[in-house]
Amino acid sequence: MKTAITELFGIQHPIIQGGMHYVGFAEMAAAVSNAGGLGIITGLTQKRPELLAREIARCRDMTDKPFGVNLTFLPTLSDPPYPEYIAAIREGGIKAVETAGRSPEAYMPALKAAGIKVIHKCTSVRHSLKAEKIGCDAVSVDGFECGGHPGEDDIPNMILLPRAADELKIPFVASGGMADGRSLVGALAMGASGMNMGTRFVATKEAPVHDNVKQALVKATELDTVLVMRALRNTERVLRNNGVNELLEIEREKGASLKIDDILDQVAGVYPKVMIDGQMDAGAWSCGMVVGLIHDIPTVKELIDRIMAEAEAIIRQRLTGFLDGEIETPRERAVA
Repeated sequence: MKTAITELFGIQHPIIQGGMHYVGFAEMAAAVSNAGGLGIITGLTQKRPELLAREIARCRDMTDKPFGVNLTFLPTLSDPPYPEYIAAIREGGIKAVETAGRSPEAYMPALKAAGIKVIHKCTSVRHSLKAEKIGCDAVSVDGFECGGHPGEDDIPNMILLPRAADELKIPFVASGGMADGRSLVGALAMGASGMNMGTRFVATKEAPVHDNVKQALVKATELDTVLVMRALRNTERVLRNNGVNELLEIEREKGASLKIDDILDQVAGVYPKVMIDGQMDAGAWSCGMVVGLIHDIPTVKELIDRIMAEAEAIIRQRLTGFLDGEIETPRERAVA
């Protein structure tokens, strides 16, 4: 399949693995890239720029295909050393960067001077247009269904993607609720040039996380995620667990007076406890509603091959069949 995204990043399939804290290591990125997608190393999981340089080198040993780095710009009083991280990315020969969080505008000159293609993650059309204006090459449009931070507008992808298509000149991918061939075809139909998957890639054999995490994703349903930190305007979609239930109780007690210090035990330092140690009740960790569509733990290649086969079958058989006046059988409807 050839789209503006496959052409932009030089990949076989229009599937990007989003940056995920304590998931986007070299093993994950290389597996996705080797399967024809665009794998992404999560930059700030590496606590120092020299560690990111080492992780990029490790990934180079695992794949000869294109892969990228996620760089999230955090709203903190003490910024990470972003220029040094960008230097490590440049010196590692990376040509694709997924930015997230605050606007990457201040760092665009350095990224563009290095010949790096930038795809910025946005949760609204207005932010997507700003990303286009500052020179981003593509946008990852993140709907309300997504794991992590969906913004404060609560617009699901059935509305957000067509709106983005109406306004944007640069290509974009759909993020949030993406899991299978149906997701990809739906995203393409609404104007996207591909899709970005996060939660679905965690439930794969190569994902470098504790097996407890993968099993939790398989067992969960679309009803098992919840929004936290809304009072702080830092809304995050997470998988419900005992630590999250404690957080929700504190939020109920504090109401509009909630401060981040009130919930530090439930949100700070959680990812290594969950992803590495398998402590599933440690606190809040990002998970999308798409968890309701996760029923197995395939290899990354099996997953991507399956997605592409499903997408082709839907386009060539089911959708074309409608135009040809064919009436689908219940089995064909179930497969699609």
